[in-house]
Amino acid sequence: MNAPAAALRPRPDAAAVEAVTHALQAAFGNRVVTSLAVRQQHANTLTWVENQPPDVVVYPQTTEEVAQVVRLCAEHRVPIIPFGTGTSFEGHTNAPFGGVSVDTSMMKAVVAVHAEDLDCVVEPGVTRKQLNEHLRDMGLFFPIDPGADASLGGMVGTRASGTNAVRYGTMKDNVLSLTVVTPNGDVVRTSRRAKKTSAGYDLTRLFVGSEGTLGIVTQITLKLHGIPEAISAGVCPFPTVRAACDATILAIQSGIPVARIELLDEVQVRACNIYSKLTLPETPMLFVEFHGTEAGVQEQAERFGEIAGDAGGGPFDWATKAEDRSRLWQARHDAYWASMVLRPGAKGVSTDVCVPISRLAECVEETKRDIEASGMIAPIVGHVGDGNFHVLPLVDMDDEGDIARAKAFVERLVERALAMEGTCTGEHGVGQKKMKYLEAEHGPEALDLMRVLKRAIDPHDIMNPGKIVAL
Repeated sequence: MNAPAAALRPRPDAAAVEAVTHALQAAFGNRVVTSLAVRQQHANTLTWVENQPPDVVVYPQTTEEVAQVVRLCAEHRVPIIPFGTGTSFEGHTNAPFGGVSVDTSMMKAVVAVHAEDLDCVVEPGVTRKQLNEHLRDMGLFFPIDPGADASLGGMVGTRASGTNAVRYGTMKDNVLSLTVVTPNGDVVRTSRRAKKTSAGYDLTRLFVGSEGTLGIVTQITLKLHGIPEAISAGVCPFPTVRAACDATILAIQSGIPVARIELLDEVQVRACNIYSKLTLPETPMLFVEFHGTEAGVQEQAERFGEIAGDAGGGPFDWATKAEDRSRLWQARHDAYWASMVLRPGAKGVSTDVCVPISRLAECVEETKRDIEASGMIAPIVGHVGDGNFHVLPLVDMDDEGDIARAKAFVERLVERALAMEGTCTGEHGVGQKKMKYLEAEHGPEALDLMRVLKRAIDPHDIMNPGKIVAL
C-alpha cells in the first residue's frame, strides 16, 4: 500500500458553498447561522492552533436531519466538520478548507436507561455532567471524566479518557454501540447492546477515536457503573516527581484498584492554591481516590499509604466529606485555567503524551529538566495511573522566540515519549497539530492503511478533512 504523497485539498467552489447554505436555510431556517462571530466560535479557540472558521453552522435535532445535511454536502463536495462543545486542544473543530460545521448541541436526549443491563442510549450533544445528573437518582454513573464538561459525541470522536481511566478504562472500553451517519448520508448502527460480540468487524471501535473523519455520531450506547458504596479521597505530597511516580507505579503493580491517581508538580500545585484557594504544600502531589465497600476502601487506602511512605511521601490529608472531595477534584479539573495565573497574558499550549508505566518516572523527570533548561513556565499534571501526563507551556504569543522555544520543547517531548515506546497523545487526539508525528509512531505502512480506510469510507474527503491523515 503505497499511498501518493499528501496533497493540499482545495477549498470547495464558492458557488457550491452558496448552494449548500441556501438549501440549509430553506430546510432549517434560523438553525443555520453564517455570522462571523458564531463561525469563529466553532473553530479552534484553545491553545495556539490558528482559528479557521467554517462557512456556515447548522444545528440539527435528529439523526435524519444530520443525514439530510450530509447528503446535501456530499452532493456538492462541501466539507463537514462535526462540533460538540469545542473543548478539544488540537484543532479538531477547525475548517481549514471551509465547509459546514454540524453542531450537535440540540441533540441532547437521554434516549433510554437500561438500569438492569448497566447501559444507556444518549444523543451526542449530552455532556458527561448532564448524563451523570440524570443517572444519580438511579444509583448509576458514567465514569469517563476528561475534566471539561465535554459532549459525549466529542468524547467518542477523540477517544477521551481522564481521571477515572486507570480503573474504568477510556471511551473505547465504555462504548457498546454507535449510530453513525456516513459520508454518503447512510445511517449505520455499528453493534447491538450486548456486552460482547464476535459478529463481524468491530465497527464501533473504528469510529471511536476517528475524530469525525469517517462519519457523524448521532446516538451512543454506553456502559454504566453502580455508584460505589464508599469513596475515599485525599492528597499526598512527595519530595520529587520521581518519588510520586514511583509510588504510582508500585501501587498499580501491587494490584491496588485505585479509581483515580493524579500527579500535580509543584508548579501546578502553586497555581491551584492561588486559583482555587487551597493551602496545599507546594511540592509534587498525588490526588488519590478509591471506590468500593467501606472495608475495601479502607484497606486500599492503608496499603497505598504504606507504599507512598516507602517512596518518601506523606503524610496523607484525607477528604472524608463529599464537599471536600468535590473541591479537590474541581481544583484538579480547573488546572488549565489555574495555570494562567502564573504568567498573566500568556497563552496555555496544552499537550500530552503517554508512555508505558514503567518508563513514567523517567519521562516526567527528563521533561522537568527540559522545562528548566528551556527557561519556561510549564506546569505538569498527569493521569499517571496509566502513564499519561500533560504539560502546559505558558507562551507569550507576541514573542517569536518564546513561541519557537515552546514548539521545540513539544517536539522533544514527543520524541522522548516515542523513544520510550509511548505515544504522541494519550487522550487529546491527533487533530491538525499531531498529524506530523503519526508516521514516526505507527510507521508508513500503518499510516497508508489508515488512508485506505479513509478513502474507502469517505472517497471525496468531505468528513473533517485535514485531520489525522492527509489524502
